[in-house]
Amino acid sequence: MAARVCLGHGQRVVAGLGTVTRATHSSVPRAEYDAVIIGGGHNGLVASAYLQKGGLKTAVLERRHVLGGAAVTEELFPGFHFSRASYLLSLLRPHIYQDLELKKHGLRVFMRDPHAFTPMLEEGLDGRPPRSLLLGADVTKNQEEISKFSKKDAQEYLSFLQHLEKLACAVHPLLDAPPVDVPRVTEGSLWRRLAALQSLRPLIRSGLKLGKNIPDFYELVTAPIMKVLNRWFESEPLRATLATDSVIGAMTSPSTPGSGYVLLHHVMGELGREKGAWGYVEGGMGGVSKAIANSARALGADIFTEQSVDKVLVGSDGRAQGVVLQNGTEVRSKVVLSNATPYVTFTQLTPQESLPSEFLKAINQIDYTSPVTKINVAVDRLPNFLAAPNVAEGVAGPHHQCSIHLNCESVEVLEEAYRECQQGRPSSRPMLEMTIPSVLDSSLAPPGCHVVSFFTQFTPFTLEGGRPWSEQDKQDYANNVFDWVEKYAPGFKSSIVGTDILTPPDLERVFGLTGGNIFHGAMSLDQLYLARPLPSMADYRSPIRGLYLCGSGNHPGGGVMGSAGWNSALTVLADMKRG
Repeated sequence: MAARVCLGHGQRVVAGLGTVTRATHSSVPRAEYDAVIIGGGHNGLVASAYLQKGGLKTAVLERRHVLGGAAVTEELFPGFHFSRASYLLSLLRPHIYQDLELKKHGLRVFMRDPHAFTPMLEEGLDGRPPRSLLLGADVTKNQEEISKFSKKDAQEYLSFLQHLEKLACAVHPLLDAPPVDVPRVTEGSLWRRLAALQSLRPLIRSGLKLGKNIPDFYELVTAPIMKVLNRWFESEPLRATLATDSVIGAMTSPSTPGSGYVLLHHVMGELGREKGAWGYVEGGMGGVSKAIANSARALGADIFTEQSVDKVLVGSDGRAQGVVLQNGTEVRSKVVLSNATPYVTFTQLTPQESLPSEFLKAINQIDYTSPVTKINVAVDRLPNFLAAPNVAEGVAGPHHQCSIHLNCESVEVLEEAYRECQQGRPSSRPMLEMTIPSVLDSSLAPPGCHVVSFFTQFTPFTLEGGRPWSEQDKQDYANNVFDWVEKYAPGFKSSIVGTDILTPPDLERVFGLTGGNIFHGAMSLDQLYLARPLPSMADYRSPIRGLYLCGSGNHPGGGVMGSAGWNSALTVLADMKRG
């Protein structure tokens, strides 16, 4: 590992020149397994642990040098360790945490309270700093903060959160089970259909939990989120801060129908039994992947890096029989699970002649549009915000641990950023979510230095006229982001010592995220539950017997850590039992 030294002030490097910490060693898989999993993302690792628990000798084959898919930690510059793609932990289902003994296997999480900070870009009055909005778990403090902008909103905020929590809790049963098995419920023998009715239980439980709130739930997931927020609140900074969770990672605007579901998706999370909580993993997001891998290995799974799969082997009987690696090695298995996106799985890894043409046509129509450019920045000092000046040099305030929302003074700012992207132009005033995990986890950066993450929107996959991103385009966009940060925190630009810029094409190239989409497919209403990834295969099974999907392209979608892996493993084990 490189020495933990901070680069000299004013020196700047680009990603790729530093060293990268490897999470696991690479070795050679044996010739035959019960189950082979393509891709060592968190869902693939979870699936491997449960399959191994179920008695199937399982191998995970990861093409990169590091495990975790998008949930990785990489040392991009000497001493600076970044959660390079995914950057916050929540939505890790409690039963997975307990079943796999993740705490025992090294998972540690720094909880954040407060959790949201929105500084205003305005002149302070009477020598005071500009206003800001700081939100956390303390109800009284939240009311004090919101009352800077609206006393009415301050009184309504707690009721709003309780309302959302009611709706979110009702969805939990759906996260922990495959969707309703429609073919088995409607076809086959009476005995088979009666047995399949068990798959209706989670849906019934959700309906019972919602009760009289079913109309509210329906409105939230189908309406533009602004229709809901405008009914509850009047202050722009609060509405804009809440609206960011309705568009985060999605090529949509707060005024787009269905944007409310993405907000609910983010409220559904929990950590340590705290609802809606998001935290920093000790050592970066690679820490959660490492803990899951440690658990899977302890159960007997074989996990390999730098083993890129070239194609799925399909026998003359139409069954998956294993995989062929890019070096030509065959690894035989009874079943194959793919943690890649549906697009990669079926258009690049599966023999095309083995798939129906109508199925391939449908796969090519899945929406993978992404607005995200992730920028990782190494800095040699703590940012100092005009709205919340540092009390002393290098001393972090409560706001530094938050998701820091910049360019969120009003919803119209977000709408304009979206409109520009629709024209093929990166937003000139982008929506920025800034996090500084090193204020809670000092292991991520050298003393006095910090790692800063920017989750930015809106940026297109290709630029105006279909032009691909050039290195200069990437740098120009990043410089514009830094110019905006400078307005809120003067001196930020001069503190930068390293940058790593990941546009949508980069996210696709590096992490295998089709279209750069962090969810393995848009979380739109036409691509959820029974229709994820397609209505014909919402049960994790593919048209090829023995080939399954286990990634976020399936129900319940991206962000719900491990659930697709858990559900797919249960499906495989049930199929193996039935023979």
